[in-house]
Amino acid sequence: MLTFIEISAIIVFAVSGLIVAVRKGMDIVGVFTVAFVAAFGGGTLRDVLLDRRPLFWVEHQEYVWLVMALTLVVPPFAKFLGHRWAERVMQTTDALGLGLFAVSGAALGLAADLSLLPVVLMGVITGVCGGVLRDVLCNEIPVVFQDHRPYALCAFAGCWVFVGLETLGLASWLTLLTGTATTTGLRLLVLAGDWRIPPWPPASRQ
Repeated sequence: MLTFIEISAIIVFAVSGLIVAVRKGMDIVGVFTVAFVAAFGGGTLRDVLLDRRPLFWVEHQEYVWLVMALTLVVPPFAKFLGHRWAERVMQTTDALGLGLFAVSGAALGLAADLSLLPVVLMGVITGVCGGVLRDVLCNEIPVVFQDHRPYALCAFAGCWVFVGLETLGLASWLTLLTGTATTTGLRLLVLAGDWRIPPWPPASRQ
């Protein structure tokens, strides 16, 4: 189940990276690089922090071949990326990738016998960092830091749901799916309702 979630997360984050890179007019090397970093950035940082060797994409080279294949298949449809629905597709895939990677990171943190707060933070780091690196490579302020719509907080909440259900001893497939659905669902609700976090510190009133 964890492997399936990891592969699904790689696909959706790679696609989000491909969409951004194509919009920026990058060549095939740039498009692949952005997709690669979006797909593997969070998981690589997770493995480094957990001292897991080899890195997950080194151990499973088929993941890299998968991103290469997506790089060849997706960009030819770039002409459709200017449509309004393309933004919704990107937001949905990004939300799904956030949920999938966050829960997979938390699950590996539990497997490494970390205490609960580091487990949750490991999930947040895994879910968020791929998108952060993607935006940095595309010369944009990372979405997680600047649009005020909860992103990391959604992963934080979803990981706590996952950890809570694991503590109760429920089936692993149920805890993984519920944690993923919570994170992704919260992010989609945030986007649908345009919920925003106020600036910090709050602007002083004149």
